[in-house]
Amino acid sequence: QVQLVESGGGLVQAGGSLRLSCAASGRAFSSIATGWFRQAPGKEREFVAAVSWNGRSTYYLNYADSVKGRFTISRDNAKNTVYLQMNSLKPEDTAVYYCTARYGSNSYNQNEYNYWGQGTQVTVSS
Repeated sequence: QVQLVESGGGLVQAGGSLRLSCAASGRAFSSIATGWFRQAPGKEREFVAAVSWNGRSTYYLNYADSVKGRFTISRDNAKNTVYLQMNSLKPEDTAVYYCTARYGSNSYNQNEYNYWGQGTQVTVSS
């Protein structure tokens, strides 16, 4: 079992930055892929970013096209924590952001993730 707890959401003006954190508990954090999805009002949940680690020196990163160059996902395996640094925020980034995890490699498909956090609200004002 993996438990995920997000933090770091809030209200920010367009062009600003926020960093989301997701603390994971449970075993074998290093062997799980972790990611972020988001869901805006009236819209379906969508993939944002994912990161996994091969246990040595390689991290695998994936991003949605809409956030490439603005968002950075990273993880600290010693702290069992994954981060989402969000820069140059836009009003369309407003959503509830969910941390998620699965055993294995990154996936863009939310149905392939087994564990979810409770979500944290990010609101970007224009």
